[in-house]
Amino acid sequence: MTRIVIAGGGLGGLTCARVLQVHGVEAVVCERDAGPGARVQGGTLDLTVDEGQWALQEAGLAAGYRAIARPEGQDMVLYDASGTLLRREITPDTGDARWSRPEADRPALRKLLLDALAAGTVHWGHAVTRAERSADGRYRVHLDGGETLDCDFLVGADGARSRVRPLLTPAEPVPTGVNSVELVIHDADRAHPAASALVGRGSFSALGQQRVLSAQRNGDGTIRVHLALRGAEDWVETSGIPFGAPDRARVALKELFAGWAPEFVALLDATSGPVTPMRLAALPVGIRWDHQPGVTLIGDAAHLMSPFAGQGANLAMRDGAELALVLARGGEVREFEEVMLERAAASARMSAENLELFLSDGAAEAVRDLFASFAGEAVVGDDRR
Repeated sequence: MTRIVIAGGGLGGLTCARVLQVHGVEAVVCERDAGPGARVQGGTLDLTVDEGQWALQEAGLAAGYRAIARPEGQDMVLYDASGTLLRREITPDTGDARWSRPEADRPALRKLLLDALAAGTVHWGHAVTRAERSADGRYRVHLDGGETLDCDFLVGADGARSRVRPLLTPAEPVPTGVNSVELVIHDADRAHPAASALVGRGSFSALGQQRVLSAQRNGDGTIRVHLALRGAEDWVETSGIPFGAPDRARVALKELFAGWAPEFVALLDATSGPVTPMRLAALPVGIRWDHQPGVTLIGDAAHLMSPFAGQGANLAMRDGAELALVLARGGEVREFEEVMLERAAASARMSAENLELFLSDGAAEAVRDLFASFAGEAVVGDDRR
């Protein structure tokens, strides 16, 4: 039997392994984390019918997903920096619309996939450091610690800094010119009722000149607060914000939102714990590579983009499920790559355009109209009500 190695145990890699196993094909997943609880796995994700939910259907996990999903998490409110409400969307209590993009916490989704895999599928604490093609046409994967694995097919599902990608393309992520900061409100309903009410059941966003302050409810009682700001690649180091001293960092971050509605800035006061900065980077829009037998990429390893399209997890899971079906049925991986990259290019273009829109000087009204267009509503400039 062909031995398949999947580098990376994120949602794309795990989906690929699970769908392979559904079709009787075994795979090894090499994951850098020491175990499933080694680190916080991020916030909440909205899975679309045609991508993430389709992948879970192929994985035989549709019922499990509905058990952990939160349709009400699709609720959203949009404000400008002064506190003017620009748009509110409420999820209906019944009907198919409830299941168009329901939210699910990433840790719960990852656990759903892990629990469905055969014991021993994931090799924890096995970070892939590099990969190479052997003289016999197979691939050798080098792991942290010196161990190696040989395989007939190698899947690079190892994210933005993929160690498998160099086998196919020299492309590397480049900065988008936007930096993000994540903070967390714990026990929101009880300890911070004002913040809880502002965010509601789903997400909150406020937009000002080249700044975004957003927050999203998670199923574990927390609210994750995100700041997005334009800045150079070295902004984290040169901003003067002491990210290693969270309480001082919060004070400094509040100064960047001076003049915004006080109840919005108060979200930062409600947070506790680490203050985590992130540089947003992306692979070139429309990335392509020459097909090589026995190896391919999926998810962020193949088409990293900014989060402003909200499609990263959806694309990774669709990639993983589609690739697994091709491998299980003896299909052409070259054809899979063409379809995957075409689909990803459309999302990457949207992501790049949305990033510019959300971080523009007139972002609030422009984003209001964007959401209206998504809902199929007429947009009449600033006169729309």
